[in-house]
Amino acid sequence: MGHELRIAVVCASNMNRSMEAHSFLSKQGYKVKSYGTGDKVKLPGPSIDKPNVYEFGTPYDKIYKDLKSKDPNMYTQNGLLNMLDRNRRLKDHPEKFQLTEDEFDVIFTVEERVFDHVVEFMESREKKGCTPVHVINIDVEDNHEEATIGAFLIRDLVDLMASCDDLDNDIDDLLQDFESTCKRSILHCVQFY
Repeated sequence: MGHELRIAVVCASNMNRSMEAHSFLSKQGYKVKSYGTGDKVKLPGPSIDKPNVYEFGTPYDKIYKDLKSKDPNMYTQNGLLNMLDRNRRLKDHPEKFQLTEDEFDVIFTVEERVFDHVVEFMESREKKGCTPVHVINIDVEDNHEEATIGAFLIRDLVDLMASCDDLDNDIDDLLQDFESTCKRSILHCVQFY
């Protein structure tokens, strides 16, 4: 199976956690795409009740320029401009998971709410066949440091999966071992395309 695994990484806004993992995995040569499940793309703003809100599909470059024109110092210090710069090098814009037609072998989510969105969406879709997809959640806090740690964990897990001869058969043991190693609880369910 190896690098042939088709992987999706999903967070709320397709900005930080999913993009950090997307970056890590693509550098390792994996086939990976990233998405968000929220209604809108939300980024921290000048105060907690004034986030910067964008539609999915708004180019990362446009968001970068918008934030830079609003307050270059603040958005440099809080790491958003750096993050958006990385994102625009990886792909054009944040994508909404519920709009993709792509099929994957493994879908990683980074928080339980996002896991629930993905599972609900997968269950609501019309199934064409019985191709399994593993939906796996590892909780990753939405900050730059945790996003990096989360990306390492997801990469380690993908490396283990890629070396499996029979992922569908071995996944439960693999996840149990990984959970006890990484000391984070993992959610897992199987959906079908």
